[in-house]
Amino acid sequence: MVSAPLKSASGVVVGSYEFDASDLAPGINKQLLHDAVVMYEANRRVGTASTKSRGMVSGSTKKLYRQKGTGRARAGNRRTPVRRGGGHAFAKVPKDWSYRLPRQAVRLATRMALLSKFEDSEAIVLDTLSVDVPKTKVIAGMLEAIGVGGEGCLLAIREQDPQVWQAGRNIPTLWISPCVELNAYQLLHQKRLVVTKDAIDFLRGKVDSLKRQVD
Repeated sequence: MVSAPLKSASGVVVGSYEFDASDLAPGINKQLLHDAVVMYEANRRVGTASTKSRGMVSGSTKKLYRQKGTGRARAGNRRTPVRRGGGHAFAKVPKDWSYRLPRQAVRLATRMALLSKFEDSEAIVLDTLSVDVPKTKVIAGMLEAIGVGGEGCLLAIREQDPQVWQAGRNIPTLWISPCVELNAYQLLHQKRLVVTKDAIDFLRGKVDSLKRQVD
């Protein structure tokens, strides 16, 4: 069994949220988590670095002067990499670094990352979360009240909420994500996890449905 404190938005502990670890994942596979993070980091690479080769720069291809008889070192055309304005010997070209792990591996990595937050006592479950006015001080005050103010934090909510997003988007240490968009990179990048009770209930139910499909 794993557990996390169940708190209200004002920071009051109203109970404890407990569940069986197998509801999320059979265990923690560090290699799979590493592979998932490397994949997400690779997919974030832009890969637009580009330089011109000697065939792409402007300039005559004629030999600058004859090979022998001038008393100077031999020279080719103006595009050679050793001359100012010439092309690069090994020019960079745009490259696509993205790749994809198998879908089941990505889903399993997300569940393992979520489970690791509870096992490492880095997760807090919110009883309810509602924002009537989209002001930063509302979310900032809530984070301070539950004891994660100033820390890297991921706030996982049941579904997309424009009010919550607008209230928390100006907090540099806070990431906000609906539970259906959670991934291993988000969970492992941020130190603390704050998840609403209805969101974690939905995630556990979703895992159960996936297990039934596999069976």
